[in-house]
This record gives sequence, C-alpha cells and structure tokens, in this order.
Amino acid sequence: MTGHPSIHDAGWALAADNRDGGDGGLGTAPTEFLRSLATRPRLLGLGEPTHGEEAFPELRNQLFRHLVQHEGYRSIAIESDCLAGLLVDGFVADGVGSLDGVIRHGFSHGFGNSEASRELVEWMRCYNRDRPAVDRLRFFGFDAPIELASAASPQAALIALHGYLASHVDTDLIPCTADAIIELTGDDERWTNPEAAMDPTRSVGSSTDVTELRLVTDDLLALLVSQSPHLIARTSYEEWWRARLHGRTGAGLLRYHAGMAENSPARVARLLGVRDAMMADNLNAIMENQARRGPTLVFAHNSHLRKDPSRWELPPGWGALAGRTLQWWSAGAIVHAQVGDQYAFLASALGVARHQGLDVPPADTLEGVLAALPEDRYVMNSARLADALRGAEVSVTTRTDTSTNHGYFPLDPDHLEDTDGVIFIKEITEARA
Repeated sequence: MTGHPSIHDAGWALAADNRDGGDGGLGTAPTEFLRSLATRPRLLGLGEPTHGEEAFPELRNQLFRHLVQHEGYRSIAIESDCLAGLLVDGFVADGVGSLDGVIRHGFSHGFGNSEASRELVEWMRCYNRDRPAVDRLRFFGFDAPIELASAASPQAALIALHGYLASHVDTDLIPCTADAIIELTGDDERWTNPEAAMDPTRSVGSSTDVTELRLVTDDLLALLVSQSPHLIARTSYEEWWRARLHGRTGAGLLRYHAGMAENSPARVARLLGVRDAMMADNLNAIMENQARRGPTLVFAHNSHLRKDPSRWELPPGWGALAGRTLQWWSAGAIVHAQVGDQYAFLASALGVARHQGLDVPPADTLEGVLAALPEDRYVMNSARLADALRGAEVSVTTRTDTSTNHGYFPLDPDHLEDTDGVIFIKEITEARA
C-alpha cells in the first residue's frame, strides 16, 4: 500500500464513480463517516473547493441519494437563490411547473447550467412521484438573491409578505399598503445597478425611501410573528414559513443595499458577512422546517460552510482593493455557534485539475498527503486524520501552487479541526461543466 497506513485508516475509500447507482454508488463510506461522529447532525454541509467543476455536484448527487436511502435524509439545500428555489421545490414535491422551467428559473449563479442540477431535480421528482406528502423529498435554496456585482430589489419579497398578511389579518393592523411598498421601491433597475458594487455613491441603499422601507419591513415582520398563532391555524405552518422567508429575504436585501452605500474600508467584508448571515438564517429556518422529517444535506462553496472565519484575497478587477485579504464569519460558522454539533461540515479537496492550473499537489501539503493514498476518492474523519498526521510525524502546509480560478481555495491544515470531515478527489482530468 502506498501512502501512510495510519492516514489511510483515518477514512474510507468511496466506491468507483457510478452516477446511476441506485444507492448513490458510494458504497458504505458515507455511513461509516456519519457513525464516526459523536452526534448525528441535522445539517450536514458538503463543501466544494471551487465552483464550475461538475465532479463536485455529481458527488453531491451521489451522496444525497445515499443519505436519502440509508440515513433518513429528506431534504437538500444548495447555494442558490432561496426564493427561486421555491419553484424547484414545488416541482419536485408536487409536480408544479415543468422541468425545463424550473431549471431555467429556479437556480441562481448559473447553477441551472449544470447537468448535475437537472439530474438532481429529475431524480427527486421521480423519487417523490408515488410517495405520500409526509415522505417526499424537499428542495431549498439557501442563498440570498445576490450576485457578486449586484443585489435584487426587495419589492417582490415584500409584496409577497404583504399579500399573505393582507389576506388573513385585519387591514387596520397592516402598517402600509402594497402600493406604498411599490412606490418606495420603485423600478428594479435602481437596485441592480452593477456600478454600485464598486462605487457606493451609485447605491440606492442610503436614500430616505429605503430607510422608510426598512422600518415598514420591520413592522410587517413583527406582525407576522405576533399573529402567528392565528395565521398558522388559518393557513398552515408551511404557508406561514414561506411568508417569513419572503420577509426575512426582503429585510436582508435592504440591509445589504444599505451596506453597499457605505464608504468605508470594511465595506466589502461587511457585505460578505451580511450575505453569509442571510444564508445562516435560512439554514436555521430549514432545520426548523425539517425538524420532524429528517436531516438536510447542504451544498455550497467550502468558504460558506466552514466553521472558522472565511478569508478571500480579492482578485484583479477589484481596483484598489485587489490583493486585499478580507475576513468574515461564514454561514457555517454562524450556524455552528448557534446549534453546535447539530451541524457538521465535510470540506471537499482537489488534487489534480490541470485545466485549473492545478498540477500534482506538493507532497508536504494536505492534498499531497491524500493524493499518496491508493484510491481515487476518500472521505476522511478530520479528527482521526489530524491524529494520524501527528502520529506519523507528518508536517503539512497550505497549498500555494497557482490556480487559474480565483474561486479555488486550498485546504488549510492549520484549520483541519474546524471541519468534521474531508472528501478528497484525486484528479479531475477535464473541465466537465
């Protein structure tokens, strides 16, 4: 056997890539990993080290199938627009809409272009088709309606919240009309101006109507909570939960736009933190929603799911900010602080991807140590791996070879204890996205 036997014993080889395997095609490794944890999590985060490589969404699909069929998982949450995700959930749960329609409109950040996204939605719909509602799989987006260079208008979210309240509570209790919300928000274009990403003076977030809208939103959310016994009894918990999602999203977007209007050195870091805080709120709400049904698999970039602070060196294109390293608390860190071991994080790591500028990893890196093991894919228990590295007197450093993808983040061995596990893919031979 090549590599370090003690390190090999810290994990389990994943079965050969078999995307059509009924149980996910991963063998028993995922179950063995979950058994190695002190507590079975309610949220299991699966990170990817970079976006745009189909190998990781394909692995996500395999893992989800295994977790559904062997571990009682009944939902998945991905790093995509939480409101658009309602379209996908309606399709997989109840057959509402069409596959092409939900792929086109139910994903953000270009994730609908991934063939693995289509395969996931198709498999979930097929699984649900003849099952009772209580046993059907659910789909959630947990990201905010925010892109790198812009954020959405809060109008649609707030109109949805207002419409729910207006249909079920006394008009006298509602702090404003729907027309007032439309007037305060105005045209979507004033919110989505891409120039605001670099120039705070182009942001709408500091205007007086936005300040007024934030107060109105706070009142609407307070009414939603204070009337929750009546609302849930009259409609359903699920409808009330969706109204709260719309309100939470509208409030978060207003907070984000206010941050875009700030002119301070901490502006971009604060915006990253606001976005991840919105993600964390959504994950907590999903865990609450699914409490009686089963655990949830969460899929996103490693940087959003890690338990320690996220760091990002701004790439070229950020003007005077390029090269500056930003730090903020990720969604995973926020959730973990609040729910403890009900949240677990599996970080993904990559060995070779020459089209990404990643050659064979140096032997003194964590990826290099894992690449020396005999199989192509592993899931490792992080605590056992850290113990094995110490026992074998192996000192590892952070990988520094150049990647052509500025969204690729190597594993930091100094923060291995901030993960519960590591999934390693030895080589991706070509760009498959």
